[in-house]
Amino acid sequence: MPPTTVAYCHCSDCRRWTGAPLPAFAAFGATDLTVSPEQDAGVSHSEGVTRWNCHSCGSPLMARFEYLPDQVYVPLGLLDQAADLPPALHCHSEAAYPWLHVDDDIPRITGTARDTLNNAT
Repeated sequence: MPPTTVAYCHCSDCRRWTGAPLPAFAAFGATDLTVSPEQDAGVSHSEGVTRWNCHSCGSPLMARFEYLPDQVYVPLGLLDQAADLPPALHCHSEAAYPWLHVDDDIPRITGTARDTLNNAT
């Protein structure tokens, strides 16, 4: 099943979690994603955000956001098909590092982009 959308996120929370200056995520419907082995309750360092990491290596696996119900966000680098999944928007564009220059013409949304992302399902 293809993702419902793919997006960059410039927020400091996503940057810290992934260790990347500009993480990208693919969104899947919660019932469209199978996780094995089954994950625990996850961890939350920001209100309304739950994240899961691999218990063996610590890599970021997925995140859920209360304001984006029924969606699961997976770091794009984990997907074998990532080369065929270009991001469709930038979220939290106001938080982008001033030295980071991405030459694309996709929408740059200030803040969470929750309305756009909720409509992507």
